[in-house]
Amino acid sequence: MDRSTALDSVLRQAHLVGVSSESGVGMDGEIRVDLSDPAESARLRTAMAVESLPGFHCMCLGDVRFELFDRDGRRLAAVVLHHGATLRWGRWESDAVLTDGRLLLEWLDGHGMPGPVRQFEADRQRAEKEAEEERDWLAAMPAGLEGLAERILALSRTGGRPSPDLLAELTDRLRLTLPDPVERVLALLAWHGSGSGRCSGHPLHESVPDELLGRVPIDDLLAALSGPQAEERHDAGAVRHLLGWKTRPRQKRDVASLPEPLRARLLAHARRSGESDTQGRAERWLAADMSYGPKTPIS
Repeated sequence: MDRSTALDSVLRQAHLVGVSSESGVGMDGEIRVDLSDPAESARLRTAMAVESLPGFHCMCLGDVRFELFDRDGRRLAAVVLHHGATLRWGRWESDAVLTDGRLLLEWLDGHGMPGPVRQFEADRQRAEKEAEEERDWLAAMPAGLEGLAERILALSRTGGRPSPDLLAELTDRLRLTLPDPVERVLALLAWHGSGSGRCSGHPLHESVPDELLGRVPIDDLLAALSGPQAEERHDAGAVRHLLGWKTRPRQKRDVASLPEPLRARLLAHARRSGESDTQGRAERWLAADMSYGPKTPIS
């Protein structure tokens, strides 16, 4: 028997399916559906149709558990849905990709379990937003660094920090393509001001321009931000950098040295950002009396 059709053979024998949360989170209770009606059985079989078994296993526990029973109440199989896209069954050596995972989510919704399809839509929208942020971040990458994009993006997949070698190569390329220190700083600020825009909780690859800015003398940073070329996108990068977690060796002193007009400008930008974390940091660090530094550390 073709492994991809093995589950369908079991579904043909099933007279009842019990559906529950596998993780215990984000579900709507338990449902039981009578499959003795051929039309109902056909709908579930279509929704659980398998396209392929590509040989991979999702690392999570899964979201929705389906238990299939015959007419005498004996359990035929237990199958777990992962992310609205794949199924796991003990008789398969890998997870199976559904032909159309949306059909199974809609089947659940139609039987009084809307949680999975809502979660799927939320995950999809979040993924689209993250993809758009990544595109914006890559578009803002300074000229001459494009060939290193994949190495940088890989940091978010591996959970690693940029290596000294990578940072050194980036620094050398920036100095080659942008020999003027002010232009170089402005390019880094614009890059760091793109993407998610968050001071914390951002993809790890977005820490790369932050690390490079941390090596820039504060006088060069102030010269770039005080010059006529500084724009909103540069202020965005400066807010992320100056208010982030331990981004500079002498961060407290550097922030305290900001001229009042620049401090007011960055504070206004942070207040307009719509990011509550950024706004809170700005109020602690930029709106407070900085003659003795902030009362609470940036975290």
